[in-house]
This record gives sequence, C-alpha cells and structure tokens, in this order.
Amino acid sequence: MKLLSIGIFISFSALLGSASAASGRYHPDHLFIKMKTGHSLIKSPLIKHQKKIANNIYLVKTSDLKTLEAALSDSPTVEYVEKDHYAGRQIMPKLEPLDIFSPTFKNFSMDLTNFNDPRASELWAFSEKNGMNVLAAYETLPHHTAEEIIVAVVDTGVDHNHEDLKDIMWTNDGEIPGDGVDNDKNGYVDDIHGINVLVRDTQGRATMNTMASHWHGTHVSGTIAATQNNAIGITGVANNVKIMAIRTVPDDADELDSDIIEAYRYAAQNGARVINCSFGKSESGMVVRDVIDEIGSKHDVLVIASAGNDSMGPFSWHNNDREPKYPAAFDSANLLVVASTANNGSLSSFSNVGKVSVDVAAPGSNILSTINNNQYSSASGTSMASPNTSGVAAMVLGYYPDLSAIQLKKVLIDSVTQVSSFKEKMSSGGRINLPNSLKNAANIR
Repeated sequence: MKLLSIGIFISFSALLGSASAASGRYHPDHLFIKMKTGHSLIKSPLIKHQKKIANNIYLVKTSDLKTLEAALSDSPTVEYVEKDHYAGRQIMPKLEPLDIFSPTFKNFSMDLTNFNDPRASELWAFSEKNGMNVLAAYETLPHHTAEEIIVAVVDTGVDHNHEDLKDIMWTNDGEIPGDGVDNDKNGYVDDIHGINVLVRDTQGRATMNTMASHWHGTHVSGTIAATQNNAIGITGVANNVKIMAIRTVPDDADELDSDIIEAYRYAAQNGARVINCSFGKSESGMVVRDVIDEIGSKHDVLVIASAGNDSMGPFSWHNNDREPKYPAAFDSANLLVVASTANNGSLSSFSNVGKVSVDVAAPGSNILSTINNNQYSSASGTSMASPNTSGVAAMVLGYYPDLSAIQLKKVLIDSVTQVSSFKEKMSSGGRINLPNSLKNAANIR
C-alpha cells in the first residue's frame, strides 16, 4: 500500500470544472433537434445520420451544420436545435490544489469502533463536528439490511484494480469478458464495469476500457464506497454500493454534451440509481437538462453534481445563479447540486454558491481518498463534496429503496445541519447529515 500526500497549491482555476471562460467550441457535424410533441424528426438531405436519444430528441450528423440549424430554427414543428458543446480544453493538474484556508487534518480523534481501515481517522468528513456525522449513523443504522445501490461515476475513469476499490466495482453479469460479443444486447460489447465514451469502435459504439489515466475518477469513487473493514487504506461513506465506471471526461477536461448524455443514459438503463458528476462546463445545451429529467422520471435516477470551483472566498464568491456552470445550473427536479465545506465548518474558499442553483454543502476540502496504483491522496474541490453526498444518498436509498429520486433529493435537503453563514449561498442553508437523512427517510410513506 503506497501513501501519497498532496499539499501543493497550484491555482483555483486549475481545478476540474473550472475553465475561466466558455470555450465556444462545438462538434462541427453534430446537431441536437427536439421535435414538438406529436411530430417525427424533420426530413432533410443535410441529415446524414440520426439517433434518438430521448423523447422527441435526436442527435443528427449533418454535412452542413450552420445551414441545417438555420433552416430548423424557424420550423413550427421544432422545439429547439442546439449545438453539441465541448467544455473547453484545459490542463488537468497532476496535483489538485488544496484549500489554503483550511489546514490538513491528521490524527483526528474519532471513535472508529465500526472501522478497522488504518487511515479512517483522517476522514474528517465522518465527524459530527463540521462533517456529515457518518460515525453516529453507523452506530444507529436501521435494523433491516440495506439494498445494493449502483452509483455511476461519470468522470475520468476508475482504477478498478485498486486494493480499496476492486471489491466494490459494478460488474455486468450479462457480459462474457473479452469475447467481443454484446452478450446482453444493450448495445455495448464487453462493458464489464461500464463504458468509455471517449474511445469508439468501428461502429461508433463506446468501448469498454474504463481504466483511469488521471486520478480524479478514482478519488471520487473511493470517497463514495472504498471497501470498509478490509484493514487497508480508507473507508467509503457507503457500505452498500457498487461503482459503475463511465469514462466521459478527457484528461484535458474537454467533455462533450453528447458524451455526457450517453453516459447518463447508459447508467440509468443499466441500473444506476445515483449518478455522480464531479465536473462542470461554462456552456451546455438544454438537451442535457432534458435527459436528466427523462432518466429521473423513467428510472428514478438522482444526478448529484459539483457546484464548481471558481470562487476566491471569502473575498469574492462565484454565484452560479448569475454565471452558470453546467450541469449544476440546470433547473431539474432530479438534480442535486453540492457546494464544498472545510473542516472548520466554513464554506471552502474555492466553492461556487447560488441561492437558487446550489442545494446543499458537504465536506470537500482536504479529502483523503484513493488514487491510481494503490495510492491515497488528499484533494480539494466541489469534486470531492459531490461524492461525499453521493455516498450519503446511496446509503439512504439502500435502506429506503422505494424513494423516488425527487423524494430522495428532498430528504437530503430537509435533513441538513443548518449553518447560518450558508443561508444566502444555497437553498438548504446547510451541510449534508447522514443520520438525519436516514431518520427523515424512514418517515416518507
């Protein structure tokens, strides 16, 4: 077991999902078309290929994007047309910056009766004071067994051979590994742990290599569900999770709307009830929001997204209500948006805010978790707050699996630990609390 401590400040803008300006770039051959109810896809010689991606929504490949877009924009049968936006290229840091206003917590005194993982004492997010009170929740869990919940990590991939993750990876039992056949007929070949939408086969299908080359998705996964009580490394928030890896974010952070949509749809159609999105972009189409709505209504999936890391608090807070980051700024009932807190109880200095667009806060500064090649590191960002929340959501849903996505979201929001200084920075005015969430979920009928 190798240990690594990340403690180098680079710049807030280098954090994943923090591009300083909209890229303005889009796929030159792609156009999203949403038809009005009752109308089929409009016919045009400029449409060379079409794919239905949601109710009345199509992704088409065109030989002349600008001409087709202009022709359809005024059609009475078309609700909207949108380009397929990139996030914008940026250098992904080898070492993610920490919150310089929140010192690293080590040897924190906590009662770890329920965990034998040697570095669990460094998980300050588990504490009652300024954390999510995870330790107290494990002392008073409901008497029935929690159901297994699949959490999709839409990110840079996951090191599924990691010593603390290999036992909690989702495995597609309908596939025979390595036989080159789509055994379960879900449209993907050998999708054992998920899919990689960044690399496609000769038929344009996403491929199966979900292994991470960047550490970000591995770090996110460990926070959610690193194996508990294996006497190795850390422990995840949830003990009832399988991680579905969906490699969607390139190592230059230039994710594409159509790839994000495919990731969401794959996750929902293959059993994920929670989707963690620790990424963000300044420009995105409403088609992404519409797909979040659809998978929520059809599959009861809750999408949990990071708010973004563009602030320079306490002097200047980036407000997503005024300067949106996506998917965080979408107005979907099936989307929960998370700001980041530090171990002193304050909002993390980098965290975006938004009284309307940001829902809750969770620990995100100096979070210890897994990274590639059996290593462990601390990292900071709303990217770390989102998986802490996803772990709580999965625990609640495991014990109360009949909750709808909208009910689960309401439970999490209504159960926060109130923090007076958060009142104007997010809708709930508080920090995620696991035992409160379990208690309130038990009262939903």
